[in-house]
Amino acid sequence: MKNLLLIDGNSIMNRAFYGIMSNNKAMTTDDGKYTNALYGFLAILFKNIEEVNPDYIMISFDSKTAANERKKEYDGYKKNRHKMPDELAYQMPEIKEILDAMNIKYVELASFEGDDILGTAAKKFANKDTNAYILSGDRDLFQLAQKNIIIRIPRTKFGKTTTDIYDEKRIEEEYGLTPSQLTELKALMGDSSDEIPGCKGVGPKTATTLIQKYNDIDNLYKELKNNENIDIKEKLKQNLLENEDIVRISKDIGTIKKDATISDNIEDYKIKEWNYNKVYSLFKKYKFNRYIQRFDLENKIGKKESSFVDFENNDENSIKIMPNDLVLEEKNSISEIEIKDELIYFFTTKESDDKNKISKKDITGIAIYDIENNKNIYIKNVNEEDLKKIFEDEKIKKIGIDLCQDYVILKDMGIDYKNIYFDIEVAAYDLNPSNIKHTIKEIAVQYLDIDISIYSNQNEKNNKQQSLFDTIEEDKINEKEISSELFVMKELYKLLEEKLKQDNSIKLYEKIENPLIEVLADMQYTGMICKKEELINFGKVLDANIEKITNKIYELAGEEFNINSTKKLGEILFEKLGLKSSKKTKTGYSTDVDTLEKLYDEHEIIPLILEYRSLMKLSSTYVKGLIPYINEKTKRIHSHFNQTITATGRISSTEPNLQNIPSHDELGRNIKKAFVPKDGYVYIDADYSQIELRVLAHISHDENMLNAFKNDEDIHKEVASKVFNVPLNEVTKEQRSRAKAVNFGIVYGITGFGLAKQIGTSRKEAEQYIESYLEKYNGVKQYMNEVVEKAKKDGYVETLFGRRRYIEELKSNSFNIREFGKRVAMNTPIQGTAADIMKIAMNSVYKRLQEEKLDAKIVLQVHDELLIEANEKDSDRAKEILKDSMENAFKLDIPLKVELSEAKSWYDAK
Repeated sequence: MKNLLLIDGNSIMNRAFYGIMSNNKAMTTDDGKYTNALYGFLAILFKNIEEVNPDYIMISFDSKTAANERKKEYDGYKKNRHKMPDELAYQMPEIKEILDAMNIKYVELASFEGDDILGTAAKKFANKDTNAYILSGDRDLFQLAQKNIIIRIPRTKFGKTTTDIYDEKRIEEEYGLTPSQLTELKALMGDSSDEIPGCKGVGPKTATTLIQKYNDIDNLYKELKNNENIDIKEKLKQNLLENEDIVRISKDIGTIKKDATISDNIEDYKIKEWNYNKVYSLFKKYKFNRYIQRFDLENKIGKKESSFVDFENNDENSIKIMPNDLVLEEKNSISEIEIKDELIYFFTTKESDDKNKISKKDITGIAIYDIENNKNIYIKNVNEEDLKKIFEDEKIKKIGIDLCQDYVILKDMGIDYKNIYFDIEVAAYDLNPSNIKHTIKEIAVQYLDIDISIYSNQNEKNNKQQSLFDTIEEDKINEKEISSELFVMKELYKLLEEKLKQDNSIKLYEKIENPLIEVLADMQYTGMICKKEELINFGKVLDANIEKITNKIYELAGEEFNINSTKKLGEILFEKLGLKSSKKTKTGYSTDVDTLEKLYDEHEIIPLILEYRSLMKLSSTYVKGLIPYINEKTKRIHSHFNQTITATGRISSTEPNLQNIPSHDELGRNIKKAFVPKDGYVYIDADYSQIELRVLAHISHDENMLNAFKNDEDIHKEVASKVFNVPLNEVTKEQRSRAKAVNFGIVYGITGFGLAKQIGTSRKEAEQYIESYLEKYNGVKQYMNEVVEKAKKDGYVETLFGRRRYIEELKSNSFNIREFGKRVAMNTPIQGTAADIMKIAMNSVYKRLQEEKLDAKIVLQVHDELLIEANEKDSDRAKEILKDSMENAFKLDIPLKVELSEAKSWYDAK
């Protein structure tokens, strides 16, 4: 049996473009052109080639005039479809150039759409000897499924692309119709994405019922015209009869044609050998180094004599490849090797069976690069005493990746981790914080052009542990994988350290980021006491409120329904209650927050639905969501504090996110009552006062802002006075509130549209506020102009401490993306500097508390706020240290100001 792989080129390119962009993984060439669609398309292509193992491949593309034939029948067909983004459009000819080099046939016809080309090929070539597999994100192709025609739909789940397989049976089970009946279904219900009209007032449910009963529209209309006793409501019957012409047109334009003018010879689509020189050249151009390695292109074009890495070769066209003779020595104990000055290592771990462990991981072994003897070593079943000797030795420099979690694991074992020297993940983040890919595999590809995933045990196809080289027993290790990771860690350590020096970022790493690793690890290990009973009781209050509001919603709706169902809620609001909908998707009416807020005053049910959603989020996220994270042994929540996620340098919190606990909503704030210090201790809360505005004043040298802060004036009132041209003592509460929104909006690069939405005014009025602000605070305006121009010239912006953020968006062909890049250029130095100052303060507080041996710990950091849990006997001194460390973390032209409070709960501390 032979296999033919048919690919919907436009659909897969579109999916690849938006899929990679939406995950903040924009890929560009050196001149700023996007390559994300190319890379993603190839990834999906290679994955499907592996899974389908085709003998033949054909790819279809839409031509610019492809839809014209259907437009002749119905002018509205795809009439308002959005134009393809420029960033995707210029990648379309480039993917075709790559396909030509790979000798993969693609077809584009002026009078036929891509679906028609695929439909024709499937009809021509699928038979008892050949299976046709159609790859597309468009479910319209389901109508083609039959015995030897299978539809493959790629989809992304949990960040991974998988493929859903649809044959005749699955389609019938999912839709209750045969594949060929789906054209009949579309004829009746229409298709909003392609602007196929269908019969007005007939939705999916009614259309499905009609086709199930009458098989097709021909038979339906035959019965409608000839059977007076037909079991269809009179209103629907008249509607169907009045719209017969448009229903038949809808079927015609919704049916995939099978008469496109393509070759009758399937051998024209046979897989052929690539033009390796051309493919190599294109992959180099687009920086697809992973694919160059994967297909061993350098050896195939005879470019490389040896398969060993040559790190001395400065030829920019040279791609580095892993050596073939990776060797791993197994030892029984760390004591068998001598470690003097440096330790390059990583732990192998497994999920712990001990639910009370803070780290949730158990060490199964340690992989070490023996610097003295240039060897890779692995020790299974590591001895805790040996680990203690090494990791508590302050003389040994520890070099690894994600050392924060190593600290927690070791602390759980009673080991006090000393001398965290170099974390590869943190170093890579400092070099480019916009890049969120920080696993050892991803960093190796980025900086060494090495793809070590080929050595991995993980087989994504069946999710089982399997070696790519040998059959390895479950109790054995994959020496190739471990050796390759050690190899790249050794090279990355040297390379990243040198790059930090070249970029003048070494001080940022050594003085701020590296010391912070231990601080964040200790915060995670310490955790915060969270009273489960308090959460449960608050949950009961929420449940009672939810039930009360639910009953009111049912009463106003006139029936009970699933309020969480977008589809059902849309039907209630826009069909039953007759509210006007501005947005309707393929699956039904939009009921998102923006839609409902616009309808806030249209019906009393809307405020109740918004309140219901708010209460449900509190219940699910902050009550039911927090309880599983309470450690049964410590009674604390041990959140992870991440320093390598945000592009601005800010610390984030996950598992769970304690930085996101409501602070302004009074009901939501009750969550904080569950967080308390232990008996005999207090919480000390310290909050920077308007740190980002103070940084803005310092960086912009704006005289008005500087004077306001130096004179300790109310900056928001001061701004209101100048923007609204009123005396300071006549500024109203509303004017101050609007000025505050402008102040912080400027920091975050807010637009007139965004400010208008925030303060509830017109866009024009909001833009006037911003314009007036920048006119009065000319230094800020000058700073904004200068920082954008500098970013265009340099390609990046920096904080006061040398933290760079690269802004590729400024090179974009899209106006909207360039505007976003400008906002990023303006606000990153401000937000990033404020984040750096907070990190310096945290390092100082942590160090001083230790040096003075105070019984006090940092337990939480939320943006501009630090929270300490301190023994009551040490609280006064802890407050002095906290305030002094934060206010003197860095000397601005104006003083940093910190507000302190002390309490017996997080709720009362803020």
